[in-house]
Formats: sequence, structure tokens, C-alpha cells
Amino acid sequence: MEAPRLFVVKKDGRREQYNRDKVLSGLRRACEKRPVSEAQREEIVAGIERELFARGESEVAGTLIGEKLMEALKSVDEVAYVRFASVYRDFRDVASFRAELEGLLAK
Repeated sequence: MEAPRLFVVKKDGRREQYNRDKVLSGLRRACEKRPVSEAQREEIVAGIERELFARGESEVAGTLIGEKLMEALKSVDEVAYVRFASVYRDFRDVASFRAELEGLLAK
């Protein structure tokens, strides 16, 4: 049985087929030298995939995947979360980075 196809709509409007390896790769970079096991990373991705496929839609916004990854990372490892957020949100300066950290610390 073939898995349902899911396409990711990028910020610039391009569509590309969902690629689990690409999601895991970004997660691995954020978790590098952090106490987050490969099993934890796999479970994060599996959980997000369950949610995405349960929607029953053929397309999903890439931003939704990024937000779900950040949400999961925040509860697993805050440093990995900040690393991922800094790339995903494309902080332009120290002030925007600081604002993200302050929001994290306030919680």
C-alpha cells in the first residue's frame, strides 16, 4: 500500500513533496551536541507526520511544519529550540534574537 502524498507549500509559493529526511536533517542540526537522542528526534517527526496526515489534506504550509517543530523542541530542549528558531525565523539582529529569548524565559 502506498503512503498518501503530501506536498509542502513553501513561503515563496513553491510546492515540493514532503521529505521526512529534510525535516529530520534540520532537527539534527538544531540538536547537535545536545542531549536529544535520535529516538526522540524520530518521535518528534513521527508525531508531526501523524498530525499532518490525519488532516487528510494533500498540501500543508511549510510554516506549519516549522511551528510544530519549534513547539516540540521547546518542551524537549530549549537550546535546540533557540537554534532552530534562529534559522527558521531568520533573526536579522541581536534585538530580535533577544526578544525570542526573553519570551522563552518569561514562560
